[in-house]
Amino acid sequence: MSMATTTDTQSPAPHAADSHDLIRVHGARENNLKDVSIEIPKRRLTVFTGVSGSGKSSLVFDTIAAESQRLINETYSAFVQGFMPTLARPEVDVLDGLTTVISVDQQRMGADPRSTVGTATDANAMLRILFSRLGKPHIGPPGAYSFNTASVRASGAITVERGAKKAVKATFNRTGGMCTHCEGRGKVSDIDLAQLYDDSKSLADGAFTIPGWKSDSQWTVGLYAQSGFLDPNKPIRTFTKQEMQDFLYGEPTKVKVNGVNLTYEGLIPKIQKSFLSKDKEAMQPHIRAFVERAVTFTTCPECDGTRLSEGARSSKIEQISIADACAMEIRDLAEWVRGLDEPSVAPLLTALQGTLDSFVEIGLGYLSLERPAGTLSGGEAQRVKMIRHLGSSLTDITYVFDEPTIGLHPHDIQRMNELLLRLRDKGNTVLVVEHKPETIAIADHVVDLGPGAGTAGGTVCFEGTLEGLRASDTVTGRHLDDRAALKTSVRTSTGALKIRGAAANNLRHVDVDIPLGLLAVVTGVAGSGKSSLVHGSIPAGENVISIDQTPIRGSRRSNPATYTGLLEPIRKAFAKANGVKPALFSANSEGACPTCNGAGVIYTDLAMMAGVATTCEECEGKRFQASVLEYHLGGRDISEVLSMSVTEAEEFFGAGEAHTPAAHKILDRLADVGLGYLTLGQPLTTLSGGERQRLKLATHMADKGGDRSVFVLDEPTTGLHLADVEQLLGLLDRLVDSGKSVIVIEHHQAVMAHADWIIDLGPGAGHDGGKIIFEGTPADLVADRSTLTGEHLAAYVGI
Repeated sequence: MSMATTTDTQSPAPHAADSHDLIRVHGARENNLKDVSIEIPKRRLTVFTGVSGSGKSSLVFDTIAAESQRLINETYSAFVQGFMPTLARPEVDVLDGLTTVISVDQQRMGADPRSTVGTATDANAMLRILFSRLGKPHIGPPGAYSFNTASVRASGAITVERGAKKAVKATFNRTGGMCTHCEGRGKVSDIDLAQLYDDSKSLADGAFTIPGWKSDSQWTVGLYAQSGFLDPNKPIRTFTKQEMQDFLYGEPTKVKVNGVNLTYEGLIPKIQKSFLSKDKEAMQPHIRAFVERAVTFTTCPECDGTRLSEGARSSKIEQISIADACAMEIRDLAEWVRGLDEPSVAPLLTALQGTLDSFVEIGLGYLSLERPAGTLSGGEAQRVKMIRHLGSSLTDITYVFDEPTIGLHPHDIQRMNELLLRLRDKGNTVLVVEHKPETIAIADHVVDLGPGAGTAGGTVCFEGTLEGLRASDTVTGRHLDDRAALKTSVRTSTGALKIRGAAANNLRHVDVDIPLGLLAVVTGVAGSGKSSLVHGSIPAGENVISIDQTPIRGSRRSNPATYTGLLEPIRKAFAKANGVKPALFSANSEGACPTCNGAGVIYTDLAMMAGVATTCEECEGKRFQASVLEYHLGGRDISEVLSMSVTEAEEFFGAGEAHTPAAHKILDRLADVGLGYLTLGQPLTTLSGGERQRLKLATHMADKGGDRSVFVLDEPTTGLHLADVEQLLGLLDRLVDSGKSVIVIEHHQAVMAHADWIIDLGPGAGHDGGKIIFEGTPADLVADRSTLTGEHLAAYVGI
């Protein structure tokens, strides 16, 4: 092989193509950004930091990533674009030097009951092919092993139009792997009829005990009483078999009630449509309590929760069925696949092995493929999404991450950092939105946004190296080296929450007494069993308010005022002051602008092109009818009140003519969790992850829950800036000092150091965890240093 030689002694001039080594952003105004102009180096790791709500996600996701995706979509034909989501161009003057962006955000994966870790990745698809080739007995193609595929059999006559038309008999068969009893869900729901009605009463006597079902409503109670199918004066327990069938499971039928045409259907399908199809998170508390009482979910007795048909479970490879394989921890499954030696499917085994090894490498080897995707934490979901990119041969890609260290123990953060650096070293641009100092420390370039949040943020406060950030006078720079100190004295327990024989998921029959009357922290590496212990094992009826990581779901009509219940006392105050109905002061009810239906903007769908949102000319974006805006409270109309920040509203409703104690109480709690800058009418869809988490926290804190005195928080530091953690600790202290007990699942060392009691699970994840490896004070944990948590906490506090 000959080697080319050169005799040119002069270095060639730089090629024009090599000059495009920056992503240039000029005049970005998305959300709260204030004409931000910045140059980001390509093929480097850039970390974006700043307080929650300062504009990090607006710059990285809503501007850079959004424009890259929009430009890529425009390369497809108009026909294809018609099937794709339409994206509007971000509010920015110039965006130059973009490459293809792959966003790996912290959004939870779909909560569809049929979505699992295996189906969300390529692992299940490859396993199904493997079993269809090697499984004994052979039961059919890959679909025969899929719990999302139902078996279908059909026969009949079809008309063939080829020359002269003629009828031909045909049969069709498709073998699927779905369990017919639970329809591939693994669980079956059972509705407790005793929670729906009192069978000793008749319909006319008010038998229904369903919230909102009033006896004078022709849409609910009246529909059943006057349908003609049932005797309204007969106690339900005396119904005949046919009457009970019509009452509970009747098919939809048109009936006339008081001259109005309505659709009658059985009580069970009506309850399923009106209550069970809705998001529990968005329900009012009394409705949510009813649903939790009335509906129970149990493991399917026919498939034992595997979701698969008997045929799919009977086909095995070396005594292992596909159900067994999906139930294994992924690291064990990877070893089993590695032991298979079958040349006929060698490429498939290699690909499957690579996917499973990626799970282990990224720290998710403790998961199983059958794990429902909706139960993954934000951090776990983000790492699952990373798996398909780890072995990618693509280079010059821009990877965008949203707080990839969420849900990670300090021990695991180092592994995540190594993965980010690997992606960069392959020639990619890596943009990371992050608060953790450990990840900021590995950055080649740091961009700090602020100085505050909301309208007080949206500008670039610093750009440069880590050393420059540390020396700068920005909020992040000043707090970068903050370290919470161990408490000199801890609170004394006033009791204990006793957990006995906890065996949920990977727990090994754990017995533990969680002390009450103080701040208790449950910690351990990811997958060690923390959530299983706290959420899955706390005894029922212990007066517990649990705030988990399920996201806030709301439309663009939802805002902090509607979500927290703040709008209700505000509407009543306006109604009382003006002598009119409260419904006038709701943009979703009678007071809505008729032109935009209370949205404030008119949405125009342009098919395959990006839709256009224009401010409603009738109400000028205020969302209310002009007549409603003539009513005032304290000199302000309802649209002006919804434009106030929490801090302004707190002062407005605290004294004077607008004094409203119920509203002021909710506003106090919002300010307590650091959301004073939010406007009351800001759509929930525009809030950052940290803001949504704290809004949910504030809502539950405001609801004292009667005599419920135990608050369970799941990683409340999620999305919090270093400067905000101190404020959160103050809030937790105030809760405990007011007589409440606070149990926190947390990895943040500042919260551990501030705790009165620590329970550490481990020593590893999955089947290597599930045991209590330490109980005691933070000082004892640091002095002991017998666990990974102890080592990292000791390093954090500098001991």
